[in-house]
Amino acid sequence: MAETHFGFETVDEKEKARRVAGVFSSVAQKYDVMNDLMSAGLHRLWKKFTIEIAAPRPGERVLDVAGGTADLSSAFAKRVGAFDQTGGEVWLTDINNAMLGVGRDRLLDEGVLAPVAQCDAEKLPFPDNHFDIVTVAFGLRNMTHKDRALAEMRRVLRPGGRLLVLEFSKVWKPLEKAYDAYSFKLLPWLGEKIAGDAESYRYLAESIRMHPDQATLKAMMEQAGLERVEVFNLTAGVVALHRGYKF
Repeated sequence: MAETHFGFETVDEKEKARRVAGVFSSVAQKYDVMNDLMSAGLHRLWKKFTIEIAAPRPGERVLDVAGGTADLSSAFAKRVGAFDQTGGEVWLTDINNAMLGVGRDRLLDEGVLAPVAQCDAEKLPFPDNHFDIVTVAFGLRNMTHKDRALAEMRRVLRPGGRLLVLEFSKVWKPLEKAYDAYSFKLLPWLGEKIAGDAESYRYLAESIRMHPDQATLKAMMEQAGLERVEVFNLTAGVVALHRGYKF
């Protein structure tokens, strides 16, 4: 049985998939509230920056992978004119049904009639060369085979399309001690008090430490066939946005 990481633990791949599903099923209903608390609202600015760097145009097709509660899908729908006369299209996808349900309901509440699909990012159910933009925000680190997921996201991009990966990354070294204290003490405490689940937020902190740093992820995207890969460090490297193109 192949092994991988679940936070700092070494587990078999099927066990990781089961446990990651459990984490997000547990936190789905409190996900947005916790994001606001954990980042002091900065996650909204990070996602807004991602939209601006993606530079969506009316009529374009967008795929939001591991889109969760639909922050990006909602913003993209407004920019591409999803399902109005401009013919834009936004798909919200997630492997976790609980998260996808929250995102679907949010879009419906906003009057956005975007299609949703529960699917594995490593096996996307979309044709080659279909989307102008593919995004994954805070989801890549939870995927077992990141290389396969990146290759799939490239596959469904049309030539000239761009992939945006927004993810926690390697913080500026002088801030490491303070960031560790925040991550391993405050986050689980908040998780317990707000979501009733300290362990899921302990996993969050651990999964960030196990995720590839900025340079490594850039190299992985290039190995997947993406070109002109750029890195934008946000909030002293707490988060990084990677953008790459398919040509």
